[in-house]
Amino acid sequence: MGEDCLRTVSEPVTAIDDDIRALIGEMFDTMKKENGVGLAAPQVGKNIRIFIALVHNQKYVFINPQIIETSQETCVMEEGCLSIPKIYDYVTRPAAVKIQFLDADGKRCTMEADGLLARVIQHENDHLNGVLFIDRLDPEKKEELVK
Repeated sequence: MGEDCLRTVSEPVTAIDDDIRALIGEMFDTMKKENGVGLAAPQVGKNIRIFIALVHNQKYVFINPQIIETSQETCVMEEGCLSIPKIYDYVTRPAAVKIQFLDADGKRCTMEADGLLARVIQHENDHLNGVLFIDRLDPEKKEELVK
């Protein structure tokens, strides 16, 4: 899981085929094995716009997601990342989001989310844009954590 892949803006998925569905299955297996709640395709070496989430025992698949609205209200939660093991810190993000995406069947969906699901959506969507959660920290704090 190289740095280059994590720092590259991912390309849209052009077709949801058996390869994409297999990748999604592998991503859920990887996430479960690592005890994660979200995983983006760049984290497994694929620079395509897919991420998954498992929140409150509910599986979510987001293909070509676009966050179209965020709340003005923010909240602070501790975040970690499977790509940056053993580093955790508090990140301020909007408390709620509205997102448009394709599901695993190619159906266009719109969803509103808050709480942990909103947090996971924003964190994983950042991965699709080459952004890591540590980039959202104060520069001095980021430097301290990365050491």
